[in-house]
Amino acid sequence: MKEKNQNFFFKLELEDDQSIKLAFWEDARSRATCEYFGDVISFDTTYNTNTYNMVFGSFIGVNQHSQSTLLGCALMKNEDIQSFKWLFECWLCCMGGNAPKGILTVQCALMQRHIMKKIPSKLNDYKRHLKIEHDMSHVVWNSHTKELFDRNWNDFLIKYGFVDNKELSAIEAQFQQVYTHQKFKKVQAQFKGKVNCITRSMNSALGYSVYEVVEQVSNSTFNKFAVTHDSVAAQVKCQCLLFESRGILCRHALSVLSFERVNKVSSRYILKRWSKNVKRRHTHQEQPRRASVGAKKQEVRRIGVSFAKYMRICIGIRGAHSHFAPRL
Repeated sequence: MKEKNQNFFFKLELEDDQSIKLAFWEDARSRATCEYFGDVISFDTTYNTNTYNMVFGSFIGVNQHSQSTLLGCALMKNEDIQSFKWLFECWLCCMGGNAPKGILTVQCALMQRHIMKKIPSKLNDYKRHLKIEHDMSHVVWNSHTKELFDRNWNDFLIKYGFVDNKELSAIEAQFQQVYTHQKFKKVQAQFKGKVNCITRSMNSALGYSVYEVVEQVSNSTFNKFAVTHDSVAAQVKCQCLLFESRGILCRHALSVLSFERVNKVSSRYILKRWSKNVKRRHTHQEQPRRASVGAKKQEVRRIGVSFAKYMRICIGIRGAHSHFAPRL
């Protein structure tokens, strides 16, 4: 069915009103180019169109001149699993079933630039906002390894007073080494709350101890919490159930651990979900290498022409029921 010079157009309809839900297009040039440069491709869905309320996705390769080249494009009503499954199956079919060795996406890179653009407005309230912005950009763009970024970022936070520059306890350091900055701030808040707690031992037997932790919450208000500690099993449990509900140890449990002179908590209290090293399959994306600016602009123009042309085709065949239609 795939003639050498024939363009192919795939479409998928909505069940109710027969409007386009998914559309995919590629041409003879795309297929020929993919034979040579389809080993690694970039798939980009960061463009959308207000007129048709659909996302425009493009399959991009890089030729021997380090220039971007179009290997297919699509229109998507929704970015869900089934839509992506259908789209990639269409693309793979048109390309002769030869799957690429790698697929890169650019959403993370674009989001990064979007966030960095907002930094000036977010820092305007600080007296040294220009210096802060400069140092932050240096950390983001000039930290070439994860370890270097973690060290530079921590130094940046301490330098501008975003975290306390005090000597961390052994347990604090244990959490700081593993947790993301945002989650470590929550853990640190619990460590700070220890100053309002008074720990009293109620009874102890065979390594199992029961404590009463009295917390002052105002000048005249005191709350009491029962905390148990099993030194053999390295377990601590507080009546407030903060760890069970929020996944971080509470100030009452930390007070007891301090009272017991524990300098390292069990790994059960350091959850992987808060780790800075976690990689979630549905969000982890790599950043592709960029082609030259001129080549990129040229390819964007080509994509724009293709997009306009095949949007007209979409509108023209919207009432059709077949899922596969060659260009006439």
